[in-house]
Amino acid sequence: MAKKNLQKLELTWIGKGDEPNLEQRILIENSDYSYGVPTNNMLIHGDNLLSLKALQHEFKGKIKCIYIDPPFNTGQAFEQYDDGIEHSIWLDLMTQRIKLLRELLSEDGSIWINLDENEVHYFKVVCDEIFGRSCFVSTVIWKTTDNSNNNVTQFSLDHNQILVYGKKSGWRPKFLNDPSKRTHFKNKDNDPKGAWFDGNPVNNPGLRPNLQYDITTPSGKVIKHPPNGWRWSLETIKQKMKSGEIRFSSDESRLIRRTYLKDMKGLPPSTLWVDIDDTGHNRAAKYELKKLFPDVPVTSLFRTPKPEKLLKKIIDISSNEGDFILDSFLGSGTTAAVAHKMKRQYIGIELGDQAYSHCAPRLIKVIDGEQGGISNIVNWKQGGGFKFYSLAPSLLSKDSYGNWVIAESYNSDMLAAAMSKQEGFMYHPDQSTYWKQGSSTENDFIFTTTLFLTADRLKEISDSLNADQSLLICCTQFEAGLENKFSNINIKKIPSMLLGKCEFGKDDYSLNIIDLPDDESFEKLPVSENVMSTPSGLTPIDNIKSDIDE
Repeated sequence: MAKKNLQKLELTWIGKGDEPNLEQRILIENSDYSYGVPTNNMLIHGDNLLSLKALQHEFKGKIKCIYIDPPFNTGQAFEQYDDGIEHSIWLDLMTQRIKLLRELLSEDGSIWINLDENEVHYFKVVCDEIFGRSCFVSTVIWKTTDNSNNNVTQFSLDHNQILVYGKKSGWRPKFLNDPSKRTHFKNKDNDPKGAWFDGNPVNNPGLRPNLQYDITTPSGKVIKHPPNGWRWSLETIKQKMKSGEIRFSSDESRLIRRTYLKDMKGLPPSTLWVDIDDTGHNRAAKYELKKLFPDVPVTSLFRTPKPEKLLKKIIDISSNEGDFILDSFLGSGTTAAVAHKMKRQYIGIELGDQAYSHCAPRLIKVIDGEQGGISNIVNWKQGGGFKFYSLAPSLLSKDSYGNWVIAESYNSDMLAAAMSKQEGFMYHPDQSTYWKQGSSTENDFIFTTTLFLTADRLKEISDSLNADQSLLICCTQFEAGLENKFSNINIKKIPSMLLGKCEFGKDDYSLNIIDLPDDESFEKLPVSENVMSTPSGLTPIDNIKSDIDE
């Protein structure tokens, strides 16, 4: 009998699978907007799909927690399309981003995706495809409002749904101690071990026939075993009686177990986040933003911020101090601000002008010691810093004749950094050897130049290479016949070596439904001044030494 052609369960839509072959862009630091002491913290202004691709080479597998609050696809931006196209566009653009985000996650990392009912059920199926259903952890219900909407004709939508996935199946959250759930622990008898609670179960939650034994008390009474059996063997129960953890009741009819607060591990997080004192709500988030920028009209503030308490809980559950947190829909900068206060490292990506009007000013206030949001809860004072980056323009552009050429905005440092990234090398120029601009291994190097290369120059370089070393040279012009002249040198010509590798010349892969503020009250630097020139304050990220372990 012939085997049937098995097919996987999946969600399909118009355009699925027609994903762009993204260019590996470099990131340029704009020191005018960087602030504080040098750190690995990054604020990136640029298309988040291209920015995520730009991060992939350096940060693949290094992000502990990703939180994203993408546009909810309410349909407002797709009035010219029918319903099927609308969903298709949103799903297609989000799928491209989730695939890159998954690559950036560490093996023990998790991603938290904040959505409402417009797309969450569709996107759950998409994430099951990308991560695998076994990597789905749970859906958190977060109450977003402190009062219901009485103007609706059906239901008042009072919550968001946060999809939680682990990079691998079996991801476990941190169990946190919640004092509000430990109020039953007292110390009525001044026990030197501290507060205690009598009453935790000694029965087994599952059926254990081998633990179904009766216990005889000192006076000869018999205590029958619970239906499933005891939690421990008789020998273990006797040891716990000696330590005082377990004792007989005064009438010897049952066992009493004493648990001390100091020995309690954290409680598993609930999937129902309805305590607004614990996780905040949307109105509180707007108040936080207004308090940060008191001189800015309410109509000019970011319209859909998230409360700091919400991000605190997510970061608490999913990471430790020093871990990397990433938000590729940074919005008003809440994730980065909370991560900074909680002593995490962070990367925030924002396409809109709020990268300048909200995110950077907010982080500056955090570094200077602002006391809003969770500052008092985590005892935040001040300190740290971040670097502000812009996404570099496309490496290639077309000249007046339609030919692909190196973009005029690229200086020699930018070109060398970009070619290193394109060819899979880490860009770190050697201080003493000019042609060692980057490496892929200890013995494989790359050199990019726009100078005309002669046979004499190549021989000089070849002679300086060790026997086990090799060099890739990327150049714009060279003397004829040099392609295979030296066995330890591979020479390629720019831009022909790049054509067909990826999609050049495209700068916008955005969702086009970004919540842009109508804001004239903040001083902003035009995008063109950030990415199209390279004054002394601009440095390719690939040339900045990182503290991250390779």
